[in-house]
Amino acid sequence: MMPQPILSPRPMPDFGRRLRRLRRALGVKQAALADLAGVDQATVSRWESGSIRPEAARQQAVLDLLRGERADDGALRRLVEGSGEALHLVDEASHVCLACSRARAAEWQVGQRSMLGQSLWPFATDEIRAAEAELAETGWWDLQAPAPRVFLTSAARHDRLHIRAGPITWERLYLADGTPVRLVSGARLLG
Repeated sequence: MMPQPILSPRPMPDFGRRLRRLRRALGVKQAALADLAGVDQATVSRWESGSIRPEAARQQAVLDLLRGERADDGALRRLVEGSGEALHLVDEASHVCLACSRARAAEWQVGQRSMLGQSLWPFATDEIRAAEAELAETGWWDLQAPAPRVFLTSAARHDRLHIRAGPITWERLYLADGTPVRLVSGARLLG
């Protein structure tokens, strides 16, 4: 079997707001994150304010530092995995896949656990990237419980994952440790 090519990380829109939401939800001080990331506190502050934006790989590395040890949240994972609907759960900051229903895995044409622990951001369609970029305008990053976001996406075929065209709904949930996560669902168009 040929090795799968690794997709280059893409910069995430509103990285600073995303980072601040996750850091605060986890109760991590800027100075503590700076120590973990090997930078000074002022750099973390500038990332969060948006005055400097690290490269995509650095963004992912910093978000991974905050993933650390998390509560299992097994009940939520089982609800997602056992759902008959096409849905998945991702870490809101990094887009790392935390759980996936059988229906979503079938839609993606992958095994139900094959994408767990991997960022889905490299597979995002143009519409998903645009919707992500528009979240700041809706106040998504500033609100504890933003209204669900609904939009349409086109189909995309990657060597590791297939996305069907149709409506998508994003809803914010929180894990037991305070980590903001996103439930991604939506009735799919047939065909």
